[in-house]
Amino acid sequence: MAGRENQQVLLLNKKAWFDEDCPGCRVDRRKAERSGIPFRDLCYLWIVVLGTALPTSSLFPYLYFMVRDFHIAKTEEDISFYAGFVGASFMLGRALTSYLWGIVADRYGRKPVIMTGTIVVVIFNTLFGLSTNFWMAICTRFLLGSLNGLLGPVKAYASEVCRAEYQALGLSSVSTSWGIGLIIGPALGGLLSQPAEKYPSVFSKDSLFGRFPYFLPSLCISVFAVVVTIVCFWLPCDLKGKIGETDGKVLDSKRSLFSNWPLMSSVIVYCVFSLHDMAYTEIFSLWAVSPKQDGGLSYTSHDVGNILAISGFGLMVFQLFLYPVVSKILGPVSVSRIFAVLSVPLLASYPLIARLSGLELFVTITTASLLKNVLAVSITTGMFILQNNAVTQEQRGAANGFSMTAMSLFKAAGPAGGGALLSWSEKRQGATFLPGVQMVFFILIVIEVIGIIMTFKPFLAVPE
Repeated sequence: MAGRENQQVLLLNKKAWFDEDCPGCRVDRRKAERSGIPFRDLCYLWIVVLGTALPTSSLFPYLYFMVRDFHIAKTEEDISFYAGFVGASFMLGRALTSYLWGIVADRYGRKPVIMTGTIVVVIFNTLFGLSTNFWMAICTRFLLGSLNGLLGPVKAYASEVCRAEYQALGLSSVSTSWGIGLIIGPALGGLLSQPAEKYPSVFSKDSLFGRFPYFLPSLCISVFAVVVTIVCFWLPCDLKGKIGETDGKVLDSKRSLFSNWPLMSSVIVYCVFSLHDMAYTEIFSLWAVSPKQDGGLSYTSHDVGNILAISGFGLMVFQLFLYPVVSKILGPVSVSRIFAVLSVPLLASYPLIARLSGLELFVTITTASLLKNVLAVSITTGMFILQNNAVTQEQRGAANGFSMTAMSLFKAAGPAGGGALLSWSEKRQGATFLPGVQMVFFILIVIEVIGIIMTFKPFLAVPE
């Protein structure tokens, strides 16, 4: 009772501060008046993030076959090399524009940037599915990345609609949706690509989906993005003040970002883990469909889709129900550090898993995939929390935009480097030191260990 009275007194004292003509102030007032979890706002954000995460990695299960059909690779071992550049083009585009989108979000609000990003997904993800050659695929993926600046503002938005005690849950919902999208996307890509071959009773080879075998997964994701765009209309406006009033404040705040070591250190650590995660995502799908004689699993894109679908469900359960509890007990930094350490022996087991076959192989690799994705998403959630706690609200759009720019550069190197690394490893099966894919997973472990070391002081500064 006393707590409720204190809250009412606080609201009365701040009554003049809440300007009803200011959309962001209305959000802050509602947040102050409401003591519970903002389920509705988080649900909207969850759907929005899922819509932009699905096309990010949906191509990986069929990318090997798509590049093969472009007839640009001279040998089978070179397919992974070219596939890496298609995967990297998206992140390169995002790296070039994310900081700019963050500034736009601080100036005009998060909502316009979010809605623009969902519309971009509808257009360019559809065009990617209709790609007829290597360079069309490169260009459409690049434009999809550069014109979609959604993720940085969404992370800022999630931290702003939640009260302080629920901030971990808010950012966890973003990373959960993103992580699930990165898993369900490939699952859809694996299940729906080449439908004329997989489902000949439904799709004929002379149909649209027979002539464009990789269009169906892109089309389904684009249709979902249309729904997401409509959902965006229900997102509350978040910008404090009228347009134009925040201009000087926003521009002035950028000067202090680069001298903010708690922010910069968390961004650098985030980039290292992002490089690892994107390289792993690219390598896993290409490795799984590679022939057994090259150290792969000889799986089909459909098999990969099933594995990732199961992983996505397990990830959703963990992040929604277990991560907030674990983070509250241990703290986001400790969770990131411990989970990164656990990733090392898990990665070391992958070359051994490849020796299995049949049901034993499927169960083991599905379990490993589930554990790896749970660990990876939990690590990045901790970095999300540190980054948003290191800056004020006026800086969060630019801070998350800068984070996305730096992270995207590292993630652009991930697919290109991962594809080239796998292609090179498949040509050295008879090497004495770490032959074949053993070298691939060894390098992934090295990157993870570097990230672990950087989570300790004095490098990583935790904001008060």
